[in-house]
Amino acid sequence: MATTNITMRIDTGIKAQLQELMSDLGLDMTTFFTMAAKQAIREQRIPFEISMNIPNAETIRAIDDVKHGRNLSRSFSSVEELMEDLNAED
Repeated sequence: MATTNITMRIDTGIKAQLQELMSDLGLDMTTFFTMAAKQAIREQRIPFEISMNIPNAETIRAIDDVKHGRNLSRSFSSVEELMEDLNAED
């Protein structure tokens, strides 16, 4: 198969981090970009999710709390028990 060169510009820091990751995974940059290109062609889409769904600070804290088992509510053995707790006067 004939090959061709592609020239691209990327932030120096991003390039260094990507090279380190690829090295840790036993890949080089050319293999990574070839794999990404083949997957994009095969799936006819960008091979990863692109989203503007960035959590705000409150959500980030809540996610961190769950990951570390902090500020969690108690468990309930029935819906009725849950509803009683929700409807209870504070």
